[in-house]
Amino acid sequence: MPTIELTRFRVEPERVAELLGSREAMLAEFRADRAGFLGARLVRLPDDEWLDIVTWRSPEDFAASRAKGANLPGIAAFFAAIASLVSAEEGTEPETGDV
Repeated sequence: MPTIELTRFRVEPERVAELLGSREAMLAEFRADRAGFLGARLVRLPDDEWLDIVTWRSPEDFAASRAKGANLPGIAAFFAAIASLVSAEEGTEPETGDV
């Protein structure tokens, strides 16, 4: 069952271009360096907040990624544009028919 990472964060308006400009490199480094990374969607919310919805193969893959932190330049550049963390949650995607 896939694990879903929901991270809500704040970005100052003057750093939005930096955040968006670093996104592709960050995703490429996740694909190359993070076992179990399945994909991510970035959602812009009101009041300078953003939601990153990341899908992992398993909770173990997500935990291993967290342990690595901003270990590569593209990942570090994306994280550097973030002013503050609002919330971080982990959940699971239900199997078809579990709803």
